[in-house]
Amino acid sequence: MKYSSKVLILDDEEALRAIIAQRLKRKGYEVLEAGTAREGLSLLKDTLIDAVLLDIKLPDGDGLILLPKIKQFQTDLHVIMLTGNGTIESAIEAMKLGAYDYLTKPCNLSELEITLQKALENRKLLMENTGLRQVVNRQSSELKIVSESQAMTSLLEMTRKVAQTDTSVLIQGESGVGKELIAQAIHFWSSRVNRPCIPVNAGAIPEALIESELFGHEKGAFTGAGTQKIGLVEMADNGTLFLDEIGEMPLSIQVKLLRFLESGEFRRVGDTRLRRVDVRIVAATNRDLKEEINQGRFREDLFYRLNGLTLFVPPLRERREDIIPLVNHFLNTQNKDLLHDHYILLPETQGQLLNYGFPGNTRELFHLIERGQILSADGTISPRDIWPEKSTQVLKGAPTFDSEEEFFHIFRDNPCPSLEEVEKNYILATLKKVKGNKTQAANLLGISVRNLYRKIQAYDMNE
Repeated sequence: MKYSSKVLILDDEEALRAIIAQRLKRKGYEVLEAGTAREGLSLLKDTLIDAVLLDIKLPDGDGLILLPKIKQFQTDLHVIMLTGNGTIESAIEAMKLGAYDYLTKPCNLSELEITLQKALENRKLLMENTGLRQVVNRQSSELKIVSESQAMTSLLEMTRKVAQTDTSVLIQGESGVGKELIAQAIHFWSSRVNRPCIPVNAGAIPEALIESELFGHEKGAFTGAGTQKIGLVEMADNGTLFLDEIGEMPLSIQVKLLRFLESGEFRRVGDTRLRRVDVRIVAATNRDLKEEINQGRFREDLFYRLNGLTLFVPPLRERREDIIPLVNHFLNTQNKDLLHDHYILLPETQGQLLNYGFPGNTRELFHLIERGQILSADGTISPRDIWPEKSTQVLKGAPTFDSEEEFFHIFRDNPCPSLEEVEKNYILATLKKVKGNKTQAANLLGISVRNLYRKIQAYDMNE
């Protein structure tokens, strides 16, 4: 549903109001009328207005005095003054006080329409600039996804098809697999590419602040709200809103998010007026949302609203053909100041990477390569550069076994262990090495402590 701009005509000449209102309604505007300052302020208090046509002379007030009050009610709307020939000086004074423009009465309706359209376009541009200054612009002019595996090729083909629609998308996959990159691809390949793609990490924003971050707030809405703030959903208008880690979102906010997804309408914190935006929703999670629903931690109705179509990003261990291309891409594109201009991997380094389980997925891969660059003596990255002495045993699995021979003996007996068995033993080995310290184990594994606890529960390793 396309949003119609609301225009308030504040003028005591009823016949003029009727003529202007009829013209604007034919052009698709939603028009409100008031004949006195009192009526106008009452409407502004209870209704979100986009622009005001303000007569400089009203029965119960002066437009120059009324203008600051109007701007105080709604700081982001534009006011166009209506003035007689004898009061042009006053109209110019009003522009100094913040009016957008002025027109002399009787108004030329075509000129009024053009002025109003420019005012609304200017207001929208100002709001976008204000909003985008509050976030880091993470949308690049070029999208590069490195992939040679069949699994990723199929995923990208589906992603490109989905991008052509406006349906909500839920991206699922383990931590570190690159879900945000798929979300960016959906936006990049969509018709909204020239509009903002705004990311929201639901797990990183404190519960007390997430409503304000999402929907914005008015000045004085709560302690510390010293200025008006545009929310992330408003910044994403006509673009894409990426809700990362949606499974971490508190239930109290899930209710308000559902209401927004159903109608496109929301209220800033501290404001009673409804606002409406048009955004495409892409969500991502590494949680099993159906299990979260069963546990009462996620709303079933919100799940079905988000899950228009599901994309699953496979873990790196299931697409090993991508490992070396990803490494080469990282070495060719990362811009950090390093000791050497060029880095290469030794064949044995490549071999160990190809046989590694990567519990932290692509994020861990890049972390390991960066470590190798830092520790490399001559630009040649050896296994020891990637896995220093303190973590070499973890890589080999030695902490789980009495000797390296025992480790290899087990794999001779079971030459084709499942990926789950490899991952489980690797986690057990790491936990044994750090004597059960979950934080240290998570750091060595390259995953979050929360993710480690989930894997411990999944593999029934609580004991």
